Amino acid sequence: MTQRQLPIILALGTTETLAWASSYYLPALLADPMARDLGVSSNWIFGAFSAALVISAMLGPRIGRQIDLVGGRQVLSASNLTIAAGLVLLGLSQSIAVMAIAWLVLGIGMAMGLYDAAFAALGRIYGIEARRAITGITLMAGFASTVGWPLTAWGIAHIGWRDTCFAWAAANILIGLPLNFFMLPAIKGAKQAAATAEKPHLPLDRTMLLLAFIFAAVWTVTGAMAAHFPRILETTGATPAEAIAAGALIGPAQVGARMLEAGFLSRFHPLWSTRLASLTHPIGAVIVAIFGGAAASAFALFHGSGNGILTIARGTLPLSIFGPKDFGYRLGIIGAPARMAQAVAPLAFGLLIDLMGAKVLIVSSALSLSALVALFLIRPVSRPD
Repeated sequence: MTQRQLPIILALGTTETLAWASSYYLPALLADPMARDLGVSSNWIFGAFSAALVISAMLGPRIGRQIDLVGGRQVLSASNLTIAAGLVLLGLSQSIAVMAIAWLVLGIGMAMGLYDAAFAALGRIYGIEARRAITGITLMAGFASTVGWPLTAWGIAHIGWRDTCFAWAAANILIGLPLNFFMLPAIKGAKQAAATAEKPHLPLDRTMLLLAFIFAAVWTVTGAMAAHFPRILETTGATPAEAIAAGALIGPAQVGARMLEAGFLSRFHPLWSTRLASLTHPIGAVIVAIFGGAAASAFALFHGSGNGILTIARGTLPLSIFGPKDFGYRLGIIGAPARMAQAVAPLAFGLLIDLMGAKVLIVSSALSLSALVALFLIRPVSRPD
């Protein structure tokens, strides 16, 4: 990355870490105390969260199109305000209805402020040269759970879950909003372009459909593992302590793989690193199938490293194939099925684990391998519009 890119990468890396920590990673720790306080099952909280992800998926193309027109400054700044509003409403909720509305507001904020929006903003700024910048912000935001979960846990223990929501809302206003607004460049002529622009027609050609399928398949695995990783490892024979210790290795594995992508793998077309990443989860599953729970850490390292690169590929692969024109809109279309899949994966895999136990890794590996097959059907040829 260049000196010109570094300030924006540091700013977006910080705001993405904050956005993920204060939205997507909240339910894992917030669901139980919220459910107890509201007098409902935690399934209601996760159901509302899944609905938020569906809302995020539906809004993805529209948000991407807006970033194509006016740049990321306005949209990402608005995301901080929206996430903060959703968090305040969540902290004030006294009923299921208000809680559900709060999560729907957060779903809008996630559509405006998570990776797809940030990738689109970088594509708008740097064009085809955005690959290093995309990798840079994921290197930082890869620590969102590492930072977010301990802070949320501390907040729940010391000030309660409601004030924790208010604290995250304040962080979005006091940290995220100024960084997004002042560090991202304004796009000259953006208002005029938005006023006169017509909605682009992007044909759902073979490559678009393949990419949508690929990311839906791998994000189903990602969503399932994020929700059930310790439980799955315990079905393979790992103790609860071994499963938790293995899970702690996923974050470092993701960051290590992203460093590899930023260095050695950046010499190659993103198709090659994406193909490699699609193989790592099945390799880890084979290892744990052979050696049982004792190989839990190896499985975590393989799964985490692949997931780290696949996150980057969600931005870099469409950019390298189609070029920067209408990049945000295209990213929203390609990413919508993946977000939908991510929303239903925890429930679907929870039912499958009850039926199949450790053999559920056959399903997750089959999804990863189907993505790999689809990747070999795409030619590594840039086609900038």
